[in-house]
Amino acid sequence: MFFDAVRNNKRVVQVFLALITLPFAFWGVDSYVRNSGAGTDLASVGDSKITRPQFDQAWRVQQDRMRQVLGANFRPESMNTPEAKLAVLNSLVDQRLLLIEAAKDRLAVGDDLLREVIGKIPALQENGQFSLARYRAVLAAQGMSQSQFEAQVRQDLTLQQLVAAIGDTGIASTTTADAMLRIQSEERQVAELRFSPDQFLERVQVDPAAVRKFYDDNANRFEIAEQAKAEFVVLSLDGLLEKAKVSDAEVTGWYESHKDRYQQPEERRASHILILANADVDREKARAKAEEVLKEIQKSPGRFAELAKQHSQDPGSAEKGGDLGFFGRGMMVKAFEDTVFKAQENEVSGLVQSEFGYHIIKVTGIKVGTQRALVDVRPEIEAELKRQAASRQFAEAAEAFSNLVYEQPDSLQPAADRFKVTIQQSGWLPRNPPVEALPALGQLNSPKVLAALFSEDSLKNRRNTEAVEIAPNTLLAARVIEHRPATVRPFDTVKTEIEASLKTQEAAALARKAGEAQLGQLQQGAESKVAWGPAREVSRIESRQLPAVALKAIFKANVGKLPAYAGAEVGGGNYVLYKIMRVSHPEKVDDKRRAALQREQETILAQEDFAAYLAGLRLRYKIDINKSALESKER
Repeated sequence: MFFDAVRNNKRVVQVFLALITLPFAFWGVDSYVRNSGAGTDLASVGDSKITRPQFDQAWRVQQDRMRQVLGANFRPESMNTPEAKLAVLNSLVDQRLLLIEAAKDRLAVGDDLLREVIGKIPALQENGQFSLARYRAVLAAQGMSQSQFEAQVRQDLTLQQLVAAIGDTGIASTTTADAMLRIQSEERQVAELRFSPDQFLERVQVDPAAVRKFYDDNANRFEIAEQAKAEFVVLSLDGLLEKAKVSDAEVTGWYESHKDRYQQPEERRASHILILANADVDREKARAKAEEVLKEIQKSPGRFAELAKQHSQDPGSAEKGGDLGFFGRGMMVKAFEDTVFKAQENEVSGLVQSEFGYHIIKVTGIKVGTQRALVDVRPEIEAELKRQAASRQFAEAAEAFSNLVYEQPDSLQPAADRFKVTIQQSGWLPRNPPVEALPALGQLNSPKVLAALFSEDSLKNRRNTEAVEIAPNTLLAARVIEHRPATVRPFDTVKTEIEASLKTQEAAALARKAGEAQLGQLQQGAESKVAWGPAREVSRIESRQLPAVALKAIFKANVGKLPAYAGAEVGGGNYVLYKIMRVSHPEKVDDKRRAALQREQETILAQEDFAAYLAGLRLRYKIDINKSALESKER
């Protein structure tokens, strides 16, 4: 089957899709589906348009991905650049090119694969099995229909189908892999001789004038950054959610109005044996074979699973004795579904014809449809109603909060009293904190907040900042309560520090000079009586104890004549000589490592093919990018 390419090249598919699509998280499934709508066209690909709403959704998804990767270090402002916007838009262009090409090539995804993929989405399962009730409830909560969601998943699978077809072309030869493994696995026996700055410190004398000059020339190094302490208040949806209350009457009313959301529809478990009968198979021969299998089952009903493994042509279920698990109405083709839901438990059907061929079906389990009781769903309903109430309150409170901190700029107390939030106090905040210090700033880790705090109005007049959205549904207002201007540490307090630094620098230079001189002598054949360290074996792939620069020097050295020598500055002012005494190669190539290397090479080759394919599509289709609209503030 064509989709074997997808399954066999899953890694390649994932790599490609990472380049041309944005991640799909089921709990954000509305963003995955609702990609249409009116708005300014930001790009056109042939006759197809990419609109502002489509870009905005992709932009939000990309921000979410970066937020997950960077955590507290994520700064939304860092993405707000023309280059970042263009990169996201180009990913949409590439995706659209592939979808156009897939449609042109008449690529399609069958219902069986669609059901298989949807059935394996963890968010739609209960106790490890697909749940139709959960499926419907989740889609209802996201405000979309089953057909909308399935159409978009089908489109995504079609895209994977095309990507897999391209990715299947990269083939790495065994000869190339063996040659690379030989290089990677080469081992060199080395001993080292270290020249460290400590060995030369006593030779170094630092001129006091040089110390003073360094201080004068590098005053910024000794600057104590401008700092401020602030107090702040936070208004958030989560905070309102904690205080939200709902009555029993509201819970009961919601339950009665939305009973269909809390129904557990009937589900049935079935096994089947499929004999394919399509355009490539003689239908009469397929029917005859199916009838023979049915007769065997009728003689020995207990052998259904055994016969399914032996005869079924459905690769997804044959190995499992034909088992399809539990499913509800709407998940199978009509003829199949009608038969299953009319049968008794353990009943075996006659031949059932569908678009795929002939089925023999056995119903192996029945879950009767039930209505979940109010007592069981009360916590779920209360949480939903509280979130709705908090959302309404936040929408109303956000504007009032912003107005209040602006209209009463000399204190945050009025806002704290009205919205029942606590005034919090920060430690010393730098104007331009280093990246590693950002997580420690907590909720004040926002360039917009820091810019507002260090504005002239805030520092001079000690007025409240405007309300800043620091996260979705979260506003923060702050005011400076203490300020320290930037200062330079006095010379006398840093004199010793500078002197030690200059001394170490000069000692490191002497260490390098001595090491390079020794290396030159050794390479000329003048073996000196030096105390080499113990010998050890190193290779390119198994030498984590050595810095990369040392490995590079060792394996760059000419080993035509041994011993050979190499040198490298390895950090901390240390210069190290390496004496290479032996070179060896493994007698036999490791099959597992060869296979892994071939997979890596095939991925690289496939990536190159894919990049070339996309480049070719970009030449074949007329693509227009509306940069002025892209960079506008409409978002």
